[in-house]
Amino acid sequence: MPQRDARTLPPAAQEEKRRTAIRLRQADHTFAEIGTMLGVHWATVHGWWQRYEAGGLEALTARRRGRRLGTQRVLTPAQEWSIQRLVADKTPDQLRMPFALWTRAAIGALIQHRYGLRMPVRTIGHYLQRWGFSPQKPLKRAYEQRPEAIQAWLTHEYPAIAARAKAEGAEIHWGDETSLSTSDPRGRGFAPRGRTPVLTVVSARRSVSFLSTVTNQGKVRFMVLEGPLSAPILIRFLRRLIRDTTRRVFVILDNLNVHKAAKVRAWVAAHGDAIALFYLPPYAPELNPDEYLNGDLKLGVATRAPARTKPELSAVARSHFRMLQRRPARVRRFFEHPRVTYAA
Repeated sequence: MPQRDARTLPPAAQEEKRRTAIRLRQADHTFAEIGTMLGVHWATVHGWWQRYEAGGLEALTARRRGRRLGTQRVLTPAQEWSIQRLVADKTPDQLRMPFALWTRAAIGALIQHRYGLRMPVRTIGHYLQRWGFSPQKPLKRAYEQRPEAIQAWLTHEYPAIAARAKAEGAEIHWGDETSLSTSDPRGRGFAPRGRTPVLTVVSARRSVSFLSTVTNQGKVRFMVLEGPLSAPILIRFLRRLIRDTTRRVFVILDNLNVHKAAKVRAWVAAHGDAIALFYLPPYAPELNPDEYLNGDLKLGVATRAPARTKPELSAVARSHFRMLQRRPARVRRFFEHPRVTYAA
């Protein structure tokens, strides 16, 4: 039976082997005999004996092997911390670098620019893994978005709307439009290696648009649009909202031109006892909880068989909307997303 290499043993087993070698040596066995009995080279036994004579049994205690943590790293701890903060808090263009995102190549260029050090891409990957950084799909945000407007909405404007709604017993609805297409953009599917699956789609693209609102109590209201959204269609939807409840309705929309059309404003003013309109900061769709309903709708439709016609697409979407209307708890979970918890 082949003997196991002593270097592969656990530290405790290695330590016990050394102690056994000392006892055998004290019993007048030669180094060669001990090596044969323990399955190690006689010179290894001789080294253990020398360590014992110099420091006693304590000298035989198992010691950590390999490189010590942090040795032979290119960057100092201070340099590592600085690079981590820059990658976490800044974008490459903010540092006047010709990259859109922090890739390993971009971080390598940053290190070279800051410290004059050239590092292989693979080494940079090891650093990133050790720092807890992972490759992620970025969220898209409008370049024109104004952070000060976002902050004002979160700290002043929306809290004032919420307080007013509470005082007046009003119901806050978050509204948005979305559309579905027969082009059927789907993800990946499993197939035998080398046999790419084929998805048949209609060549003539058809789309259906929808207008919907959600509340943080889980209420969903929707309408299928026969054409592009216009002021009369929006007014018809708002009329349905106030007819559906005995409470006053506060509707929060984005800054689409039709939402602020003169006809819409005039109609709202004429029905001010039943409804009021408010508007999100420009270019900030992530602050609208109804956007997460849109995402749920598209994901739900994508898991079904492809719709080939507008009526089929409309029927599938209606089915999903009605399912959400029956499950208010699912709709309330939209408000758990970090970007819209302020509205929960």
